[in-house]
Amino acid sequence: MADRLTRIAIVSSDRCKPKKCRQECKKSCPVVKTGNINFILPVTDYLFHGNFALRLPLPQRLLSSLRSCALVVVSVSRLPVPRPGQVLGLVGTNGIGKSTALKVLAGKLKPNLGRFNNPPDWQEILTYFRGSELQNYFTRILEDNLKAIIKPQYVDHIPKAVQGNVGQVLDQKDEREMKAELCADLELNQVIDRNVGDLSGGELQRFAIAVVAIQNAEIYMFDEPSSYLDVKQRLKAAQVVRSLLRPNSYVIVVEHDLSVLDYLSDFICCLYGKPGAYGVVTLPFSVREGINIFLAGFVPTENLRFRDESLTFKVAETPQESAEEIETYARYKYPTMTKTQGNFKLKVMEGEFTDSQIIVMLGENGTGKTTFIRMLAGLLKPDNVEGSDVEIPEFNVSYKPQKISPKFQSTVRHLLHQKIRDSYMHPQFVSDVMKPLLIEQLMDQEVVNLSGGELQRVALCLCLGKPADIYLIDEPSAYLDSEQRIVASKVIKRFILHAKKTAFVVEHDFIMATYLADRVIVYEGKPSVDCIANSPQSLLTGMNLFLSVSFAAVSPSHLDITFRRDPTNYRPRINKLDSTKDREQKSAGSYYYLDD
Repeated sequence: MADRLTRIAIVSSDRCKPKKCRQECKKSCPVVKTGNINFILPVTDYLFHGNFALRLPLPQRLLSSLRSCALVVVSVSRLPVPRPGQVLGLVGTNGIGKSTALKVLAGKLKPNLGRFNNPPDWQEILTYFRGSELQNYFTRILEDNLKAIIKPQYVDHIPKAVQGNVGQVLDQKDEREMKAELCADLELNQVIDRNVGDLSGGELQRFAIAVVAIQNAEIYMFDEPSSYLDVKQRLKAAQVVRSLLRPNSYVIVVEHDLSVLDYLSDFICCLYGKPGAYGVVTLPFSVREGINIFLAGFVPTENLRFRDESLTFKVAETPQESAEEIETYARYKYPTMTKTQGNFKLKVMEGEFTDSQIIVMLGENGTGKTTFIRMLAGLLKPDNVEGSDVEIPEFNVSYKPQKISPKFQSTVRHLLHQKIRDSYMHPQFVSDVMKPLLIEQLMDQEVVNLSGGELQRVALCLCLGKPADIYLIDEPSAYLDSEQRIVASKVIKRFILHAKKTAFVVEHDFIMATYLADRVIVYEGKPSVDCIANSPQSLLTGMNLFLSVSFAAVSPSHLDITFRRDPTNYRPRINKLDSTKDREQKSAGSYYYLDD
């Protein structure tokens, strides 16, 4: 048996339907078909939590431990090893064990070494990890009574557990006397008197980061700290996280925005496997090498491929189509116009766009990106139009909002059938949109029971499935992991090109924004007060304007940054402060640089 290839089948409880069961899993099992006993992986190695486990990847040990078992258990191997005085970054798909690993490293979840019914005590666990860095780490947790604080992944759950206004909560937690400084860095002064339950997603995220950073602890953990934040806020939050480093403290970050992860981390551990089933943690790598290994889908140290395709971000400054093809594009112009809503005033500069084009709108939260699109859609009438020779074109718009509230009381299948029946039945739409977004495996799930990432994928499918002239897609990366973000970007780009439509995308993930953008609209001004939407411009010009405008008034010690592209996969990377490349680009005024 040891010489033969062993296959392990994983039955997902989410997709198992006992009322419709005809024992398909049993009938399709190749081992059962040969008349042998169906072996199911039992509890083998060292960490189990709910339906998730951590397992060492030892084939001989695995083969020798296979035995009949009624329980299907999922597994992940190794644990990421933090180092004092450095930031450990974790990258991997959703459901692969990152949050579980954080709980173990925080001492909130005890490894059971595979003994599900008879878990070991801490002395046995320390013996098991003898000779490794984890032995020292767990010994410090036990003997020194290290305090660990975790910034949770889902900040929208915070109002259920925290009462009072922002200032009161921060006063209660302030152990480092850093309230004033943190409130300034994380832009919390304007909401200091607001009740926690009344905060928006971005405000909740910055509040949660402040609550963790304001306390004295030896272990700081941040689970997806960039969600809901714009580019400027993400980099400010990254500075706050790095400020927590001390010679004897540990900082661990789970992050799906790869440019922020690159900026934050000192070293990286990748996680790969089957989401919700098993996961494997790689050995630690340098930041550049770790992220590139994740994107390549290949671990050279283990000679292991965990993804069929490598992921690259090659973008072009000019379209590659011929001049004849470009001339066939339909061109649309809109005039200079203004709109005032309460205390907020937006001025849109005259511009034009074509079909088969994606325009990414770059700006802080509250600068009027959605207001502009609503004007193009004819849902908002501008107060004043300058240049009467250009009429405001009206378009049919399909809109994916930033916040998705599931209210449909049935399955995803029924929702798609009701909302986008023609697209949902079309083979081209199925192959180009539904299959890459993995909608098929969600079909029979209730919409109200979907997770954030699953809801996002269904919402993207609904948006692209509705016939329209313009597709407005607001933050498509929210709740998606790094791999899903890249897949979603490719789906949007392919659909817009083939359908000969136009998309306006609001996106704060820098890598996703640069991959999607054919043109960019940069927003300037004071958020929620007085803003200007510039004309659409090229990716390179627009990115340089955005970075120079966004960070011109910021202290050099905070966000004086420049971007370059990685030569391997072309992903945007933030230059180290005062490095040769950083100084060269700043002196040339080239904040964003496209290497050839």
